[in-house]
Amino acid sequence: MKYVVNICRALVGVLFIISGLIKLNDPMGFSFKLQEYFAPDVLNIEFLSPYALALAVFLVVFEVMLGMMLLLGYAKRFTLWSLLGMIVFFTFLTFYSAQFNKVTDCGCFGDAVKLTPWESFWKDVALLVMILILYFGRKYLQPIFTKNIRSIAVLISLLLCFWLGYHVLMHLPVVDFRPYKIGANIPDGMEVPKDALPAIIEYQWEYEINGKKTVITNTTGLDPQPEGGKRLGVETEFIREPYEPPIHDFTIELDGNDYAEEMLAEDKLIMIISYDLEQADWEGFEGIKKLTDEALSKGYKVIGMSASGDNETSKLLSEKQLNFQFYYTDMTTLKTIVRSNPGILEVRKGTITQKMHWNDLGAFKFH
Repeated sequence: MKYVVNICRALVGVLFIISGLIKLNDPMGFSFKLQEYFAPDVLNIEFLSPYALALAVFLVVFEVMLGMMLLLGYAKRFTLWSLLGMIVFFTFLTFYSAQFNKVTDCGCFGDAVKLTPWESFWKDVALLVMILILYFGRKYLQPIFTKNIRSIAVLISLLLCFWLGYHVLMHLPVVDFRPYKIGANIPDGMEVPKDALPAIIEYQWEYEINGKKTVITNTTGLDPQPEGGKRLGVETEFIREPYEPPIHDFTIELDGNDYAEEMLAEDKLIMIISYDLEQADWEGFEGIKKLTDEALSKGYKVIGMSASGDNETSKLLSEKQLNFQFYYTDMTTLKTIVRSNPGILEVRKGTITQKMHWNDLGAFKFH
């Protein structure tokens, strides 16, 4: 039992630290995931949406700290009860998502590792089992190092977590796991490879044969047309989902027309991205005004991309005297592209060559 408990201790501790650090690298992205859970059609607790970022930072720091405290054997009773409470809550959440298909990606490992809802649920079940083993075998959990060293290690870990969270919020994630990272080619990311596995669809044909309802299943899509049968209907279900390219729903729209292909062919393109102008840091547009004016003078094509309406974009352009046109793009896509509102991208022939937070405009390099 002692060995089993300590194996579970290592697995749970390391997994909590890795999972927490991946999300701490991108707390803004995790806050977007929390907002999905808060939505009316999921948990219907929209009053928490304004606090999503603060909750995201707290949860991921707490997750890392619990993993560290478990490995060190620090505050054993508090750590075990906290682990148990957290995993019970998330097991319920992932089950709810999987059963009712509400949130298709739990965000457990951010954008680094994508899990299906049921994979997320069974992962949490495995963690729940291990944490229960830790709880009932807690007498075998012996602390390591001295009390003072453990306390210092916990304090340093906490300070480093808050420093990392602050750093990535004021700049951008240290490691970018998204398909819009620097060096990625947007048109290539939108293509379906030739060797992509095709979707498999199961057809469930419902017939009435001799007064009885009968379901005939196939994957060909061809109506079986049984002799003497009267077709009542057909239902379909994906056995294998169709391939979805890493970059999808990417458009650059104006007046109902999509200019994405034209813009991505530009040799020197700067995109100013603000998924929601009402929530944007408007002070960031002071520096953006200087940068874009210089870019225009150097022959760059400059555009804005937002999900906001004409009234908001016109107000911004007038108030900040910006000399470029705003185009419409889906809000979720813009949130995925850059974790800054506003953010800046340099794109050359469809390839992202620079991406930065508005705080880092001084580091932009003209070519």
